Amino acid sequence: MAKYNITEKKEKTAAYRTLINPSLMDKLEQRILDIIFAQKKYRDPNYSAKKLAEELKTNTRYISAVVNVRFGMNYTSLINKYRIEEAMVILADPEYRKTNMEDVSAMVGFSNRQSFYASFYRVTGITPRDYKLAKESAGEETSYAKTKKKAKKTKHK
Repeated sequence: MAKYNITEKKEKTAAYRTLINPSLMDKLEQRILDIIFAQKKYRDPNYSAKKLAEELKTNTRYISAVVNVRFGMNYTSLINKYRIEEAMVILADPEYRKTNMEDVSAMVGFSNRQSFYASFYRVTGITPRDYKLAKESAGEETSYAKTKKKAKKTKHK
């Protein structure tokens, strides 16, 4: 697995993860989902765990613990997961076929193409270009524009 120099994850256990009250963990999990996913903060390349902690009026250790326990990954991996999911929709949309990878990368919140490619490969096992070509040749498509319109309508209700 030499492509993109990705290393395997090692299991770690931190004592503070088990010390957080389960009801607090539930609340933080829902608020994290609301901010990161529903409000699409993952699109902001500068949105850090520290900023999330400030917004939730907690500390980064709690954010880290909740993300690790409830989502099974670290903060950066969670953010990148949502970015890649959105990128997959964009790459399959015929309206965005001529959009270059740098622009797709920026649309979903990556600060550079290299990070986008490495994260995409880590999540999907293929490069964004290969994914786009596979969707084009298979005739599969999504409508990113419709997805964005639906999200706006839902948000305003």
